[in-house]
Order: sequence, then structure tokens, then C-alpha cells
Amino acid sequence: MSGEFDLIRRYFSHTQAQPDNMARRAGVILGVADDCAIFTSPQGKQIATSTDLLVEGRHFFSDVNPYALGHKALAVNLSDLAAMGAKPIGCLLGLALPRIDEDWLQRFSQGFYHLSNKMACPLIGGDTTRSEQGVTISVTVFGEVTPPYLTRSAAQVGDVIWVSGYLGDAHIALECLLKQHQGQTLNAMELHLLERTRSALEYPQPRISLGLALHGLAHAMLDISDGLLQDLGHILSQSQVCAKVYEEKLPVSPHLLDMDVIQRRKAVLAGGDVYELCFTAPASATGKLHALSHQLAIPLTPIGEICANKEGALGGLVAVVDAQGQPVKLASHGFDHFAPFDN
Repeated sequence: MSGEFDLIRRYFSHTQAQPDNMARRAGVILGVADDCAIFTSPQGKQIATSTDLLVEGRHFFSDVNPYALGHKALAVNLSDLAAMGAKPIGCLLGLALPRIDEDWLQRFSQGFYHLSNKMACPLIGGDTTRSEQGVTISVTVFGEVTPPYLTRSAAQVGDVIWVSGYLGDAHIALECLLKQHQGQTLNAMELHLLERTRSALEYPQPRISLGLALHGLAHAMLDISDGLLQDLGHILSQSQVCAKVYEEKLPVSPHLLDMDVIQRRKAVLAGGDVYELCFTAPASATGKLHALSHQLAIPLTPIGEICANKEGALGGLVAVVDAQGQPVKLASHGFDHFAPFDN
């Protein structure tokens, strides 16, 4: 391999790995190989965009499967589009590498392109460079969206709070992997848990179809990346409301049902890397949402309600109550990017 431009041609040229008509369908006029990508959006649509960084040693372990890393690098950004009810148009990839490893690049690009093709989100440009230490990945996505937008600031008193999918798996997988990387030996139960939950951490599935379908049904929405309570708090603060969440209604992953209740609570309420959608909708939409859940084969669970400030959480924006109506307290409500990695 001769260098940067050969790397781009071999692993990140859309003509090598994406259907020829996918970029055209997305409105892409120029993609990889020019100084800028050029794309159009249909009349009446606006462009939604989001970007994320993944840093080796902070967001992923050095020995992660490169295919899984390629998938996740795009998936976490597509999840942001889903949270805005946006249809993918294309994406940019920035990659800083300490060295050229052809096997790693082959598997990483395969994972990236597999999800790119599945979600009709062609790679239309980006950059590669050498890093002094570790791998850094930056992905930017573009999508088309129609107003009124699904934002975090539109929750209304009386809305029902909903969550897609199941909660807790990614947090448990991360805890098990952290133990291994710290030199600890997992017991049989932990190994079993890791085997069953690891895919949730490494292969999150962006809810694009759900986000598109919720346009006109949901009031406020976001994706859960740093923990249910922490991310729900963003909706509450921006909408100037409070919430009550019922622990017994939470969609706990079946893999966690036999765990200690304190550990399970932490995973479900504060565990990050979920990439499910949390949204609020009027109670009158409940029947349509259950029908949508069946239609898309995506579990949708009502977990609480939005209330006025005076009716909400004691000492905070959100109150979580157990089956007896008693408040549930946690030491942490979610992931902090500037906290130590092993917190």
C-alpha cells in the first residue's frame, strides 16, 4: 500500500462497496474523490446533521473487533438522525491511525459499509491522517427532515414517556469487559452474561424507521446514549417540565432479570450506549403507538408521564418510584465523558 490516497481508494471509495444507485437515490451528486461532496434535498425538506468522535481507550477497547467498530462508528450517528425523525442522505468519515494495518482496515470498512448500505446512507467523503497514538474516528451524518421538527424541547404536561427496545444490556457488557481489561477473571455467570449482552454494546441498531414513523405522533424525542435518566433529563430541562417514571414498567432486558436489583437498576436507569429512542407523546396516541410497535416489530413501552414542575421529582426533574410507590435513588444518573473510564 503506497499511502493515504491508496488507502482511501481501496477501503473507502463508495464505488468499491456501495450499490451504484444508492448514492443517486440519496441525492448525492459528487462523493468520494473530490474536494467536497455535493448533495441535494427534495423541496420542502431541510438538512439535519450530527457528528461524533470515538477515541481508542475512551470509547472502545484496543482489541475490539474492527468490523464491530466500523458498524458502531456509523450506528451512533445514525441514531441521532433517528432521534430527529430524519432520513439518511450520506455520511463523512474521518480516521486517524497510528499505522496502516490492512487487515484492520478491511474489516473496519466492511462493518461500516454493511450498515451504510442497510440504512441507505452512502459514504460521500472524509479524511485520513496519521495519529501519534491510538485510533480516532469521526463520523458526520446528514439527513433530510420535514418540519415541524422532533426536538427535546416540546414535551407537554400529560404526555406519556415511551422507550423503544430493552434497557441494560450494553452497560452489563461494558462492566464485564472492563473487568477483563483490568486483569480480573470473570466467573461463569459473568461470562454467560457477557456472551448474551455483548452484541448490544458492539452492534447497536439505529431506530431510523421508528424515528421516521414517529413524526406527527411524538412531541419530544432523543436517543439514549448516556443513560435513560440523564438523557430524559435533557428533555425535561429544555421543555421546562418534570417527570415520574415507574420502575416496574421499565423494559428490562430479559438477560438481566436474575441480577441483583441494585446492579440491575444502575444498568437500566443509568447505563449508557443504549441507542434506543426515548420520546413523549400525548395519551391519545397510545393505541397508534402500540400498533406501530407491532408493525415495525420494535418493542415500545410506556414508562411514565410528564408533569408540571410542582408535581414532579422531589429534588430533581425526574422521580423514579418502585412498585410500592417509594422513591428509587441512584448514585449516578448516567455516563460522564470527563469522568475516569472505569467509573
